[in-house]
Amino acid sequence: MDLTILVFLLGGLFLGWSLGANDAANVFGTAVGTRMIRFQTAAIVCGIFVILGAVISGAGTTATLGKLGSINAMPGAFAACVAAGLAVYLMTKSGLPVSTTQAIVGAIVGWNIYTGSSTNIQILVTIILTWVLCPVIAGLIAMFFFILTKKLLQTTSLHLLRLDAYTRTALLLAGAFGAYSLGANNIANVMGVFVPISPFTEINFMNILTLSSTGQLFLLGGIAIAVGVITYSKRVMLTVGNDLLKLSPVAAFIVVISHSIVLFLFASQGISNFLHSINLPSIPLVPVSSSQAIVGAVIGIGLLKGGKEVKWDIASKIAVGWVVLPIIAALISFVILFVLQNIFNLTVYF
Repeated sequence: MDLTILVFLLGGLFLGWSLGANDAANVFGTAVGTRMIRFQTAAIVCGIFVILGAVISGAGTTATLGKLGSINAMPGAFAACVAAGLAVYLMTKSGLPVSTTQAIVGAIVGWNIYTGSSTNIQILVTIILTWVLCPVIAGLIAMFFFILTKKLLQTTSLHLLRLDAYTRTALLLAGAFGAYSLGANNIANVMGVFVPISPFTEINFMNILTLSSTGQLFLLGGIAIAVGVITYSKRVMLTVGNDLLKLSPVAAFIVVISHSIVLFLFASQGISNFLHSINLPSIPLVPVSSSQAIVGAVIGIGLLKGGKEVKWDIASKIAVGWVVLPIIAALISFVILFVLQNIFNLTVYF
């Protein structure tokens, strides 16, 4: 592979690392925050399953993101990814769980503005609507499971030690499912802009396994996310798992499973096709925010408890970060594109 292309792909890998450090941390944040699972265990399991989700089920949301703005030059894709990664990194540095989806959308819109390309308003509106729906749906699902679980625990007489063991196992399994869903849903944020201009060719492993050019991109992106989880995610895990609302281990499990269901729904081509086949509105295959789903679920449980235990000052800081992030990413994207084109004489669009 050309060394220049490899350098440009590093932009996507940096964004993947940022996603792992921020968004991917959320699938185990509540489990680590409640000290039911050790950080090292959570990071390893999360890393493995996020790679599997990216490679096996990552295609659906990538197509939607590509319709927002089709970046057609490698330096342009590099600029968008680095801009999104820097924006997410700045928020992660502050300990705020922000949305990589919002960052890459902002960066793509920045590319569209810089190059004079049209932005698909319908797709943009659909994506923005999911930013509102994602935490709301996660909160409602969490409320439902919280009420259901509470009634089940009241009707059974489990010993505390057995309940503790069951909860730890449930948190681990829910985290693995959440990591898989995250990889499937959010790999589009990391490598989606490179798909139309992928430098890879199809690889066939002894006529047993075939890995397409897109699959290779998703594998690299998944590995980058896993590295981000292992190396830099602990602070955000504790913000979500401890600072926003003190959660019991059972409530932590409910938060993770609610978040995972939401991400899976917005990534599953099978569910979308099934709904379409029975003439029901299909769920848009859109990369949604892991952070928004987690925060929505946590606040949903907090509201069931009366809302007094939720630290609304932290919740408001997180919400401000969600609004500011895409704007910051668009501005950084614009600046990087200008530098690449006018100082390094690179073609950022055709």
